[in-house]
Formats: sequence, structure tokens, C-alpha cells
Amino acid sequence: MRVVVYPGSFDPVTYGHLDIIRRAARLCDRLLVGVLANPRKEPLFTANERAAMLRESIAETNPEVTTVTVETFRGLTVDFARSREAAAIVRGLRAVADFEAERQMAHFNRRLAPEVETIMLVTAVEQAYLSSTLVREIASFGGDVSGMVPALVARRLSVRLRVG
Repeated sequence: MRVVVYPGSFDPVTYGHLDIIRRAARLCDRLLVGVLANPRKEPLFTANERAAMLRESIAETNPEVTTVTVETFRGLTVDFARSREAAAIVRGLRAVADFEAERQMAHFNRRLAPEVETIMLVTAVEQAYLSSTLVREIASFGGDVSGMVPALVARRLSVRLRVG
């Protein structure tokens, strides 16, 4: 069984993330979405909350995708991938700046785990502008994020940020 890992913070999950999940799931037998619990960051949602939102969002927006599981993890992505016997790590690219950062990370990962490939998928044009950081900022000022995130995520942002 060919396992691929899609790691990220997903704070919060956006339609861009869900597009990559849908497309990556077609490339493997099982896609494991890894929600990073990074002690160096102060996320808006806990890793468990982000994982729950991902599961619900995938079920709502891509019900045909049944080969995706969501887990939280700490530490290096390559260690997580190895522990799940993943053949590859998939990453989404929005812009040239993303490519440079992802290229550097892919080289580091290949050095640490040469058996784990990196696959980069270009984000759909409709979601190329999306970033979790900007979604959080817009939501914090009461802006409409409904076209950027699933409704359940927009509601949780509103509650967490106490806007609207």
C-alpha cells in the first residue's frame, strides 16, 4: 500500500488545503494528513481541534475521498513519514516564494530520509491567494471568510475570535 503524508499546521484549514488533499488522495492508496503540533508556534486552535476540523471539512467537501486519515504529530515530518512507512511527502505550492522554501525543505528531508520522496502540487488558481494566516487576520476583523474556508471552520473562527 502506497502511503503519502501531507503535513501542515492547518490553522485553520482552507479550501486550498482541501484541494491539495483531494488531488493528492488520487495519487496514492492512503493519504495521511499530519497536523503539526509545533511548540514554537502559538496556533489559534489546538492540534486536536485542527485535526477535528480537517476530518469534518474533508467529509463535508470531499465525501468521495475515503482513503484519507488525519493525525496529529510532533517533531520532524520525515520522522512522522518514516513511522507511517510513507513513500512520499506532498506539499502545496501557491507562488514562487513557496517553491524556494519547499525546495530547501525537500533537500533537507532527502538528506535525513532518502527513501521518502517529496511531491509538490501547484495549488488551483482559485485558491492560490489563500493562506491560513490571512484567513485568521480577515476573520479577526470580522471579515467574510466564507469563500476561503468551509462553513464549519468560519463558525469556529468567529467563536474563537468572538466576532460577528
